Amino acid sequence: MAGSTGSAAMAGADRVVARACRWALLGIVLAMGTAKAAPSPLGTWQIENGRGVIAIAQCGDALCGRIVGIDRDPGTPMPTDVHGRSQCGLTIITDATRSDDGAWFGQITDPRSGNTYQAKLWVDDQGNLNLRGYLGIPLFGQTQVWRPYTGELSPECDLA
Repeated sequence: MAGSTGSAAMAGADRVVARACRWALLGIVLAMGTAKAAPSPLGTWQIENGRGVIAIAQCGDALCGRIVGIDRDPGTPMPTDVHGRSQCGLTIITDATRSDDGAWFGQITDPRSGNTYQAKLWVDDQGNLNLRGYLGIPLFGQTQVWRPYTGELSPECDLA
């Protein structure tokens, strides 16, 4: 009889452990569901020097960014890239995919030189886009801070 009492006690302990595990799992699932997702870089951004605007959009399974605004004097011809193509509408950010830490990694091309660099993009707590262009590893690079663009753009890429 003593053996059956011990078995009943073990079964009761197993139920308590199982119930505690279910509650812990539920807590983890709820915490994951309410965790704040990292902000997306989708949108229109004014580059650090204020002279250009880049629109970042979904392009297939990745993000890409193209020039949609260029600050230039009236009558000044549209700048061209290294191949002589208009910079208006030129895609300069390609293949940006999200990493586990919420940042996006892809490539960025300097339209004036044609050089392509690795790029890390993330939106900071102030809502600004940080873009770090680098060679090899992010340690060897430079970060620019782009601000959300709220102005008007003409179809010819002029800032209004």
